[in-house]
Amino acid sequence: MTDDRSPRPAGTSRRRLVGGMATGALAAFAMPTQVQQASAASNAAVASSPLKQDPTTQYPQPPFKPQLQQWPGLAGKMDPRPDHGEKSYKGSGRLAGRKALITGGDSGMGRAAAIAFAREGADVAFGYLPAEEPDAREVVQLIEAAGQKAVPLPGDIRDEAFCKKLVDDAAAQLGGLDILVSNAARQHPQKDLADVTTEAFDWTFKTNVYAMFWITKAALSHMDAGSSIIITSSVNAYDPDESLVDYAMTKACGMNFTKSLAKQVAKKGIRVNAVAPGPIWTPLQPSGGQFPDKLPHFGSDTPMGRPGQPGELASIYVLLASQEDSYATGQVYGAVGGRGGP
Repeated sequence: MTDDRSPRPAGTSRRRLVGGMATGALAAFAMPTQVQQASAASNAAVASSPLKQDPTTQYPQPPFKPQLQQWPGLAGKMDPRPDHGEKSYKGSGRLAGRKALITGGDSGMGRAAAIAFAREGADVAFGYLPAEEPDAREVVQLIEAAGQKAVPLPGDIRDEAFCKKLVDDAAAQLGGLDILVSNAARQHPQKDLADVTTEAFDWTFKTNVYAMFWITKAALSHMDAGSSIIITSSVNAYDPDESLVDYAMTKACGMNFTKSLAKQVAKKGIRVNAVAPGPIWTPLQPSGGQFPDKLPHFGSDTPMGRPGQPGELASIYVLLASQEDSYATGQVYGAVGGRGGP
């Protein structure tokens, strides 16, 4: 669960390319139609740049249909379905040979990052809640369709022991770890501070802050020079919503964690950066992240007039993970549709 708001890689051998094509052909028989279509789109060689488009009308605009889901929600049940880059993201080998762990990789920005990383040549492990298994299965198929290894790791990151196991299992199954995306989050609005219970406050902080700390601490023991850590913060770290007091606090924690840790580990050659999304169309929203009466108009108050799609942030995560952004550390990259942000 996530926050609120591909040509042939360089250096790929002919044997690996042919093998990957054969694997993809066999896998297609077991894939849902949507995943097959996404795979075909990702494997098609694209010589020209994407067509220029008006970003305000590029994706669905409010009003949306009223819809509610039980926490943590599924992307597959949303209307319209979010775009995580399944059909649109084209890779170019920018992360060839890398080993990535993403929390909340079943949907939202985590899923967008997982798809993009795989199409850029990285093997990907990702964490998710057991209730999100249907979305997670799609992500596994999309990663494997890109010719990369997928390692799904279900569990609850509110538990410190699981967080350490998540990292250790990812590193063991991937054969190392050099990219961490700490992305999983919980959000639940309340109109009055008196309505924020200690239990709810603890749930939000355990998911958004404690887990970020535990997982990053564990991941650093596996990382060496050239590795990258990416924290998903939020526009709420800069421009907090009055109904998201506890959530906004956690996202400010993520922003400051990024800036402080970046200074500490720079001498080791490890970079730490953050992404601060605005309103993004993810399962977080219909599963309790927004008041039900506000959901149909979600994102309409931005200058863009619509919420962002997870796939629109994929290239930011790729840039921060890649060697191309080698001088950037302690930075926060905004994608907010024109309102708030860094």
